[in-house]
Amino acid sequence: MAVTSTTALPADDPRSILAVQPMRLPQVVAIAICFLLNALDGFDILAVTFAAPGIARQWSVGNDTIGLVISAGLAGMVVGSLTLGQLADRIGRRPQILLCLAIMVGGMFASAFAPNVVALCLLRAFTGLGLGAVLAAVNAVSAEFANRRRRDLAVSIMAAGYPVGGIVGGWGAAQLLKSHGWESIFLAGAGATALMVPLVLLLLPESVAWLATRHGPAALPRINAILRHLGQPQAGQVRIVDEPKASMGQLFATRYRATTVALIFMYGLHMMTFYYALGWAPSLVVALGFDPSRATIVSVFMNMGGAIGGLTLGFLSPRLGLRPLVIVGLGGAAVAVAAFGAVPAAMVWLQVAAFILGFLANGSVVGLYALIANIYPTTLRATGTGTVIGFGRMGAALGPFIAGQLLAVGAGRGVTSLLLALGSAVAALVLLLSRLRPADEETHQS
Repeated sequence: MAVTSTTALPADDPRSILAVQPMRLPQVVAIAICFLLNALDGFDILAVTFAAPGIARQWSVGNDTIGLVISAGLAGMVVGSLTLGQLADRIGRRPQILLCLAIMVGGMFASAFAPNVVALCLLRAFTGLGLGAVLAAVNAVSAEFANRRRRDLAVSIMAAGYPVGGIVGGWGAAQLLKSHGWESIFLAGAGATALMVPLVLLLLPESVAWLATRHGPAALPRINAILRHLGQPQAGQVRIVDEPKASMGQLFATRYRATTVALIFMYGLHMMTFYYALGWAPSLVVALGFDPSRATIVSVFMNMGGAIGGLTLGFLSPRLGLRPLVIVGLGGAAVAVAAFGAVPAAMVWLQVAAFILGFLANGSVVGLYALIANIYPTTLRATGTGTVIGFGRMGAALGPFIAGQLLAVGAGRGVTSLLLALGSAVAALVLLLSRLRPADEETHQS
Protein backbone atom coordinates (compact mmCIF):
# COMPACT_ATOMS: atom_id res chain seq x y z
CA MET A 1 0.00 0.00 0.00
CA ALA A 2 1.38 3.41 -0.94
CA VAL A 3 1.57 6.21 1.57
CA THR A 4 -0.55 9.21 0.62
CA SER A 5 -0.84 12.71 1.96
CA THR A 6 -3.07 11.53 4.79
CA THR A 7 -1.27 8.28 5.71
CA ALA A 8 1.44 8.30 8.37
CA LEU A 9 4.69 6.45 7.75
CA PRO A 10 5.15 3.56 10.22
CA ALA A 11 7.57 4.06 13.10
CA ASP A 12 9.97 1.38 11.79
CA ASP A 13 10.26 2.98 8.34
CA PRO A 14 13.83 4.34 7.92
CA ARG A 15 12.56 7.87 7.21
CA SER A 16 10.66 7.86 10.50
CA ILE A 17 13.70 6.50 12.35
CA LEU A 18 16.03 9.24 11.12
CA ALA A 19 13.37 11.90 11.73
CA VAL A 20 13.00 11.22 15.46
CA GLN A 21 16.23 9.56 16.64
CA PRO A 22 19.08 11.65 18.10
CA MET A 23 21.80 12.37 15.57
CA ARG A 24 24.97 10.28 15.81
CA LEU A 25 28.56 11.18 14.95
CA PRO A 26 28.49 9.69 11.41
CA GLN A 27 25.52 11.93 10.58
CA VAL A 28 27.38 14.98 11.88
CA VAL A 29 30.40 13.97 9.79
CA ALA A 30 28.19 13.68 6.69
CA ILE A 31 26.93 17.22 7.23
CA ALA A 32 30.52 18.40 7.77
CA ILE A 33 31.40 16.88 4.38
CA CYS A 34 28.56 18.91 2.86
CA PHE A 35 29.98 22.03 4.55
CA LEU A 36 33.36 21.39 2.90
CA LEU A 37 31.78 20.73 -0.50
CA ASN A 38 29.93 24.05 -0.35
CA ALA A 39 33.14 25.77 0.77
CA LEU A 40 34.65 24.83 -2.60
CA ASP A 41 32.07 27.12 -4.22
CA GLY A 42 33.10 30.04 -2.00
CA PHE A 43 36.78 29.33 -2.63
CA ASP A 44 36.30 29.28 -6.39
CA ILE A 45 34.27 32.50 -6.58
CA LEU A 46 36.72 34.63 -4.59
CA ALA A 47 39.95 32.98 -5.74
CA VAL A 48 39.29 33.75 -9.40
CA THR A 49 39.01 37.45 -8.59
CA PHE A 50 42.50 37.28 -7.06
CA ALA A 51 43.82 35.54 -10.18
CA ALA A 52 42.31 38.20 -12.46
CA PRO A 53 45.18 40.78 -12.30
CA GLY A 54 47.76 38.15 -13.22
CA ILE A 55 45.61 36.91 -16.10
CA ALA A 56 45.19 40.48 -17.37
CA ARG A 57 48.96 41.10 -17.28
CA GLN A 58 49.93 37.83 -18.94
CA TRP A 59 47.54 38.13 -21.87
CA SER A 60 47.28 41.95 -21.99
CA VAL A 61 43.49 42.00 -21.71
CA GLY A 62 41.20 44.62 -20.20
CA ASN A 63 38.53 44.57 -17.53
CA ASP A 64 35.83 43.67 -20.04
CA THR A 65 37.64 40.43 -20.91
CA ILE A 66 38.34 39.65 -17.27
CA GLY A 67 34.64 40.13 -16.64
CA LEU A 68 33.95 37.44 -19.23
CA VAL A 69 36.33 35.05 -17.46
CA ILE A 70 34.53 35.58 -14.16
CA SER A 71 31.07 35.44 -15.75
CA ALA A 72 31.91 32.22 -17.61
CA GLY A 73 32.14 30.34 -14.33
CA LEU A 74 28.84 31.81 -13.17
CA ALA A 75 27.18 30.87 -16.48
CA GLY A 76 28.44 27.31 -16.05
CA MET A 77 26.93 27.23 -12.57
CA VAL A 78 23.53 28.24 -13.95
CA VAL A 79 23.61 25.46 -16.55
CA GLY A 80 24.92 22.92 -14.04
CA SER A 81 22.23 23.74 -11.49
CA LEU A 82 19.45 23.44 -14.09
CA THR A 83 20.73 20.26 -15.76
CA LEU A 84 23.13 18.14 -13.69
CA GLY A 85 21.36 19.11 -10.46
CA GLN A 86 18.48 16.82 -11.41
CA LEU A 87 20.77 13.79 -11.52
CA ALA A 88 20.87 13.63 -7.72
CA ASP A 89 17.15 12.76 -7.73
CA ARG A 90 17.63 10.15 -10.47
CA ILE A 91 20.92 8.34 -9.87
CA GLY A 92 21.43 9.20 -6.19
CA ARG A 93 23.08 11.91 -4.12
CA ARG A 94 26.47 10.20 -3.79
CA PRO A 95 27.10 9.36 -7.48
CA GLN A 96 26.07 12.87 -8.52
CA ILE A 97 28.45 14.46 -6.01
CA LEU A 98 31.33 12.27 -7.21
CA LEU A 99 30.56 13.17 -10.83
CA CYS A 100 30.56 16.87 -9.95
CA LEU A 101 33.87 16.55 -8.12
CA ALA A 102 35.42 14.89 -11.18
CA ILE A 103 34.22 17.77 -13.38
CA MET A 104 35.54 20.35 -10.92
CA VAL A 105 38.96 18.72 -10.54
CA GLY A 106 39.37 18.40 -14.31
CA GLY A 107 38.20 21.95 -14.99
CA MET A 108 40.35 23.60 -12.32
CA PHE A 109 43.47 21.61 -13.22
CA ALA A 110 43.11 22.32 -16.94
CA SER A 111 42.47 26.03 -16.23
CA ALA A 112 46.02 26.34 -14.92
CA PHE A 113 47.33 25.32 -18.36
CA ALA A 114 44.90 27.30 -20.54
CA PRO A 115 46.78 28.61 -23.62
CA ASN A 116 44.61 31.69 -24.08
CA VAL A 117 41.69 33.59 -22.61
CA VAL A 118 39.09 31.85 -24.80
CA ALA A 119 40.20 28.45 -23.55
CA LEU A 120 40.18 29.73 -19.98
CA CYS A 121 36.59 30.98 -20.36
CA LEU A 122 35.49 27.58 -21.67
CA LEU A 123 37.27 25.77 -18.84
CA ARG A 124 35.77 28.12 -16.24
CA ALA A 125 32.32 27.37 -17.65
CA PHE A 126 33.07 23.63 -17.51
CA THR A 127 34.18 23.92 -13.88
CA GLY A 128 31.01 25.87 -13.14
CA LEU A 129 28.90 22.93 -14.32
CA GLY A 130 30.14 20.87 -11.38
CA LEU A 131 30.02 23.72 -8.88
CA GLY A 132 26.44 24.60 -9.79
CA ALA A 133 25.20 21.02 -9.63
CA VAL A 134 26.90 19.94 -6.42
CA LEU A 135 24.95 22.44 -4.30
CA ALA A 136 21.68 20.81 -5.37
CA ALA A 137 22.89 17.50 -3.94
CA VAL A 138 24.50 18.77 -0.73
CA ASN A 139 21.40 20.80 0.17
CA ALA A 140 19.34 17.60 -0.09
CA VAL A 141 21.91 15.47 1.77
CA SER A 142 22.18 17.96 4.65
CA ALA A 143 18.43 17.84 5.16
CA GLU A 144 18.14 14.06 4.77
CA PHE A 145 20.91 13.09 7.21
CA ALA A 146 19.52 15.32 9.98
CA ASN A 147 16.60 14.58 12.25
CA ARG A 148 13.51 16.75 12.12
CA ARG A 149 14.61 18.92 15.05
CA ARG A 150 18.07 19.69 13.62
CA ARG A 151 17.23 19.89 9.91
CA ASP A 152 17.32 23.68 9.58
CA LEU A 153 20.56 23.82 11.58
CA ALA A 154 22.12 21.14 9.36
CA VAL A 155 21.27 23.06 6.20
CA SER A 156 22.57 26.25 7.83
CA ILE A 157 25.91 24.62 8.66
CA MET A 158 26.21 23.38 5.08
CA ALA A 159 25.43 26.83 3.70
CA ALA A 160 27.97 28.47 6.03
CA GLY A 161 30.64 26.69 4.01
CA TYR A 162 30.27 29.27 1.22
CA PRO A 163 31.46 32.36 3.15
CA VAL A 164 34.07 30.32 5.02
CA GLY A 165 35.36 29.02 1.69
CA GLY A 166 35.45 32.61 0.46
CA ILE A 167 37.53 33.72 3.43
CA VAL A 168 39.96 30.80 3.15
CA GLY A 169 40.09 31.08 -0.64
CA GLY A 170 40.86 34.77 -0.54
CA TRP A 171 43.57 34.38 2.10
CA GLY A 172 45.07 31.32 0.40
CA ALA A 173 45.11 32.98 -3.00
CA ALA A 174 46.83 36.06 -1.58
CA GLN A 175 49.55 33.87 -0.04
CA LEU A 176 50.10 31.87 -3.24
CA LEU A 177 50.42 34.99 -5.38
CA LYS A 178 53.30 36.25 -3.24
CA SER A 179 55.62 33.67 -4.79
CA HIS A 180 53.68 31.94 -7.58
CA GLY A 181 51.67 32.85 -10.66
CA TRP A 182 47.90 32.95 -11.05
CA GLU A 183 47.98 29.34 -12.25
CA SER A 184 48.80 28.21 -8.71
CA ILE A 185 45.33 29.25 -7.53
CA PHE A 186 43.62 26.84 -9.90
CA LEU A 187 46.09 24.06 -9.08
CA ALA A 188 45.39 24.55 -5.37
CA GLY A 189 41.66 24.45 -6.05
CA ALA A 190 42.03 21.23 -8.04
CA GLY A 191 44.06 19.67 -5.24
CA ALA A 192 41.58 20.66 -2.53
CA THR A 193 38.70 19.33 -4.62
CA ALA A 194 40.51 16.06 -5.32
CA LEU A 195 40.96 15.53 -1.57
CA MET A 196 37.17 15.55 -1.21
CA VAL A 197 36.79 12.41 -3.36
CA PRO A 198 38.14 9.91 -0.79
CA LEU A 199 36.27 11.74 1.99
CA VAL A 200 32.98 11.34 0.11
CA LEU A 201 33.72 7.69 -0.69
CA LEU A 202 34.60 6.84 2.92
CA LEU A 203 32.36 9.10 5.00
CA LEU A 204 29.27 10.02 2.96
CA PRO A 205 26.87 7.12 2.41
CA GLU A 206 23.89 7.32 0.10
CA SER A 207 20.83 9.12 1.44
CA VAL A 208 18.51 6.71 3.25
CA ALA A 209 15.50 8.85 2.36
CA TRP A 210 16.41 8.74 -1.34
CA LEU A 211 16.95 4.96 -1.30
CA ALA A 212 13.65 4.36 0.49
CA THR A 213 11.65 6.64 -1.77
CA ARG A 214 13.36 5.70 -5.04
CA HIS A 215 13.75 1.93 -4.60
CA GLY A 216 11.19 1.03 -1.93
CA PRO A 217 11.31 -2.33 -0.08
CA ALA A 218 14.00 -3.72 -2.41
CA ALA A 219 16.49 -1.31 -0.84
CA LEU A 220 15.88 -2.47 2.76
CA PRO A 221 19.13 -4.52 3.12
CA ARG A 222 21.25 -1.60 1.87
CA ILE A 223 19.28 0.86 4.01
CA ASN A 224 19.86 -1.21 7.15
CA ALA A 225 23.58 -1.43 6.37
CA ILE A 226 23.70 2.38 6.21
CA LEU A 227 21.64 2.69 9.40
CA ARG A 228 24.16 0.41 11.17
CA HIS A 229 26.97 2.67 9.95
CA LEU A 230 25.05 5.68 11.30
CA GLY A 231 24.51 4.00 14.68
CA GLN A 232 20.73 4.05 14.25
CA PRO A 233 18.09 1.33 14.87
CA GLN A 234 17.31 -1.07 12.05
CA ALA A 235 14.29 -0.50 9.83
CA GLY A 236 11.58 -3.14 9.78
CA GLN A 237 9.97 -2.08 6.52
CA VAL A 238 10.06 0.46 3.72
CA ARG A 239 6.65 1.82 2.87
CA ILE A 240 6.11 2.81 -0.77
CA VAL A 241 5.42 6.53 -1.05
CA ASP A 242 3.34 7.92 -3.90
CA GLU A 243 5.51 10.81 -5.07
CA PRO A 244 6.10 12.65 -8.36
CA LYS A 245 9.03 11.49 -10.47
CA ALA A 246 12.11 13.68 -10.61
CA SER A 247 11.88 16.17 -13.47
CA MET A 248 11.89 19.92 -13.88
CA GLY A 249 8.44 19.65 -15.45
CA GLN A 250 7.03 18.42 -12.14
CA LEU A 251 8.19 21.61 -10.47
CA PHE A 252 5.99 23.65 -12.80
CA ALA A 253 3.02 21.27 -12.76
CA THR A 254 -0.12 22.44 -10.96
CA ARG A 255 0.90 21.02 -7.58
CA TYR A 256 4.22 22.88 -7.23
CA ARG A 257 3.98 25.69 -9.78
CA ALA A 258 3.14 28.54 -7.41
CA THR A 259 5.73 27.35 -4.88
CA THR A 260 8.50 27.03 -7.47
CA VAL A 261 7.80 30.41 -9.06
CA ALA A 262 7.70 32.11 -5.64
CA LEU A 263 11.01 30.52 -4.60
CA ILE A 264 12.70 31.48 -7.90
CA PHE A 265 11.55 35.09 -7.56
CA MET A 266 12.62 35.32 -3.90
CA TYR A 267 16.01 33.73 -4.44
CA GLY A 268 16.72 35.57 -7.70
CA LEU A 269 15.74 39.00 -6.36
CA HIS A 270 17.71 38.55 -3.15
CA MET A 271 20.78 37.26 -4.99
CA MET A 272 20.61 40.30 -7.27
CA THR A 273 20.98 42.48 -4.17
CA PHE A 274 23.53 40.29 -2.38
CA TYR A 275 25.83 39.80 -5.37
CA TYR A 276 25.84 43.53 -5.99
CA ALA A 277 27.28 43.92 -2.50
CA LEU A 278 29.71 41.00 -2.86
CA GLY A 279 30.93 42.07 -6.27
CA TRP A 280 31.14 45.83 -5.91
CA ALA A 281 32.04 46.42 -2.25
CA PRO A 282 35.85 46.40 -2.79
CA SER A 283 35.63 48.73 -5.81
CA LEU A 284 33.30 51.12 -4.00
CA VAL A 285 35.70 51.27 -1.05
CA VAL A 286 38.67 51.94 -3.36
CA ALA A 287 36.65 54.72 -5.02
CA LEU A 288 36.41 56.36 -1.59
CA GLY A 289 40.21 56.70 -1.57
CA PHE A 290 41.28 53.57 0.33
CA ASP A 291 44.13 51.29 -0.71
CA PRO A 292 42.98 48.07 -2.50
CA SER A 293 44.58 45.91 0.21
CA ARG A 294 42.40 47.61 2.83
CA ALA A 295 39.35 47.34 0.60
CA THR A 296 39.63 43.55 0.60
CA ILE A 297 39.25 43.62 4.39
CA VAL A 298 35.71 44.91 3.87
CA SER A 299 34.92 41.76 1.85
CA VAL A 300 36.40 39.60 4.60
CA PHE A 301 34.12 41.29 7.15
CA MET A 302 31.14 40.68 4.86
CA ASN A 303 31.99 36.97 4.60
CA MET A 304 32.57 36.71 8.35
CA GLY A 305 29.16 38.22 8.96
CA GLY A 306 27.69 35.82 6.41
CA ALA A 307 29.07 32.74 8.14
CA ILE A 308 27.85 33.87 11.57
CA GLY A 309 24.47 34.95 10.16
CA GLY A 310 23.84 31.58 8.56
CA LEU A 311 24.67 29.65 11.72
CA THR A 312 22.59 32.02 13.85
CA LEU A 313 19.55 31.41 11.68
CA GLY A 314 20.04 27.66 12.04
CA PHE A 315 20.11 27.88 15.83
CA LEU A 316 17.13 30.25 16.09
CA SER A 317 14.77 28.66 13.55
CA PRO A 318 13.58 25.78 15.81
CA ARG A 319 12.58 28.36 18.44
CA LEU A 320 11.31 31.27 16.36
CA GLY A 321 10.27 29.59 13.12
CA LEU A 322 12.09 29.57 9.78
CA ARG A 323 9.65 31.63 7.73
CA PRO A 324 9.46 34.70 10.02
CA LEU A 325 13.24 34.71 10.42
CA VAL A 326 13.76 34.73 6.65
CA ILE A 327 11.20 37.52 6.18
CA VAL A 328 12.98 39.64 8.79
CA GLY A 329 16.38 38.72 7.32
CA LEU A 330 15.40 39.73 3.79
CA GLY A 331 13.92 43.02 4.97
CA GLY A 332 16.93 43.67 7.16
CA ALA A 333 19.31 42.87 4.29
CA ALA A 334 17.57 45.50 2.15
CA VAL A 335 18.08 48.09 4.89
CA ALA A 336 21.71 46.99 5.38
CA VAL A 337 22.57 47.32 1.68
CA ALA A 338 21.04 50.79 1.57
CA ALA A 339 22.96 51.67 4.75
CA PHE A 340 26.23 50.45 3.21
CA GLY A 341 25.77 53.12 0.57
CA ALA A 342 25.04 55.81 3.14
CA VAL A 343 27.58 55.30 5.95
CA PRO A 344 30.47 57.77 6.27
CA ALA A 345 33.64 57.08 4.27
CA ALA A 346 35.53 55.77 7.31
CA MET A 347 36.95 52.23 7.36
CA VAL A 348 35.43 51.32 10.71
CA TRP A 349 31.93 52.28 9.52
CA LEU A 350 32.38 50.41 6.25
CA GLN A 351 33.57 47.28 8.06
CA VAL A 352 30.67 47.35 10.52
CA ALA A 353 28.17 47.94 7.72
CA ALA A 354 29.69 45.11 5.66
CA PHE A 355 29.54 42.69 8.61
CA ILE A 356 25.87 43.47 9.30
CA LEU A 357 25.08 43.25 5.59
CA GLY A 358 26.72 39.83 5.32
CA PHE A 359 25.03 38.63 8.52
CA LEU A 360 21.54 39.47 7.27
CA ALA A 361 21.99 38.76 3.56
CA ASN A 362 23.72 35.39 3.85
CA GLY A 363 21.49 34.41 6.76
CA SER A 364 18.57 34.93 4.39
CA VAL A 365 20.24 32.80 1.70
CA VAL A 366 20.67 30.01 4.25
CA GLY A 367 17.02 30.36 5.23
CA LEU A 368 15.94 30.07 1.61
CA TYR A 369 18.02 26.88 1.23
CA ALA A 370 16.28 25.46 4.30
CA LEU A 371 12.87 26.43 2.91
CA ILE A 372 13.66 24.58 -0.33
CA ALA A 373 14.82 21.50 1.58
CA ASN A 374 11.64 21.48 3.68
CA ILE A 375 9.15 22.24 0.90
CA TYR A 376 10.06 19.71 -1.79
CA PRO A 377 9.70 15.93 -1.23
CA THR A 378 12.68 13.57 -1.52
CA THR A 379 12.15 12.79 -5.21
CA LEU A 380 12.18 16.49 -6.13
CA ARG A 381 14.49 17.94 -3.47
CA ALA A 382 17.69 18.10 -5.52
CA THR A 383 15.83 18.99 -8.72
CA GLY A 384 13.99 21.77 -6.90
CA THR A 385 17.19 23.07 -5.33
CA GLY A 386 19.03 23.04 -8.65
CA THR A 387 16.20 24.76 -10.50
CA VAL A 388 15.68 27.53 -7.94
CA ILE A 389 19.41 28.15 -7.58
CA GLY A 390 19.98 27.96 -11.33
CA PHE A 391 17.40 30.60 -12.17
CA GLY A 392 18.40 32.56 -9.07
CA ARG A 393 22.01 32.83 -10.20
CA MET A 394 20.72 34.76 -13.19
CA GLY A 395 19.71 37.39 -10.65
CA ALA A 396 23.19 37.13 -9.16
CA ALA A 397 24.66 38.00 -12.56
CA LEU A 398 22.14 40.79 -13.12
CA GLY A 399 22.86 42.66 -9.87
CA PRO A 400 26.51 43.59 -10.55
CA PHE A 401 25.65 44.43 -14.17
CA ILE A 402 22.86 46.84 -13.19
CA ALA A 403 25.14 48.41 -10.59
CA GLY A 404 27.85 48.92 -13.19
CA GLN A 405 25.43 50.71 -15.49
CA LEU A 406 24.16 52.93 -12.66
CA LEU A 407 27.66 53.83 -11.52
CA ALA A 408 28.72 54.53 -15.10
CA VAL A 409 26.05 57.23 -15.44
CA GLY A 410 27.08 58.82 -12.14
CA ALA A 411 24.46 57.39 -9.79
CA GLY A 412 26.98 57.11 -6.93
CA ARG A 413 27.34 54.69 -4.03
CA GLY A 414 24.25 55.86 -2.15
CA VAL A 415 21.73 55.84 -4.99
CA THR A 416 23.05 52.58 -6.45
CA SER A 417 22.88 50.81 -3.09
CA LEU A 418 19.38 52.12 -2.43
CA LEU A 419 18.07 50.93 -5.80
CA LEU A 420 19.74 47.50 -5.62
CA ALA A 421 18.40 47.02 -2.08
CA LEU A 422 14.91 46.81 -3.57
CA GLY A 423 15.60 43.22 -4.67
CA SER A 424 15.75 41.91 -1.10
CA ALA A 425 12.84 44.12 -0.06
CA VAL A 426 10.59 42.71 -2.78
CA ALA A 427 11.76 39.16 -1.92
CA ALA A 428 10.65 39.73 1.69
CA LEU A 429 7.25 40.89 0.44
CA VAL A 430 6.87 37.83 -1.83
CA LEU A 431 7.61 35.49 1.09
CA LEU A 432 5.21 37.38 3.35
CA LEU A 433 2.37 36.99 0.84
CA SER A 434 3.12 33.44 -0.36
CA ARG A 435 1.77 30.19 1.05
CA LEU A 436 4.66 27.76 1.37
CA ARG A 437 4.09 24.47 3.15
CA PRO A 438 6.75 21.89 4.12
CA ALA A 439 6.73 18.38 2.70
CA ASP A 440 6.95 16.82 6.19
CA GLU A 441 7.71 13.47 4.61
CA GLU A 442 8.66 11.73 7.80
CA THR A 443 5.04 11.41 8.82
CA HIS A 444 3.15 12.33 5.65
CA GLN A 445 3.57 12.33 1.94
CA SER A 446 3.51 15.88 0.68
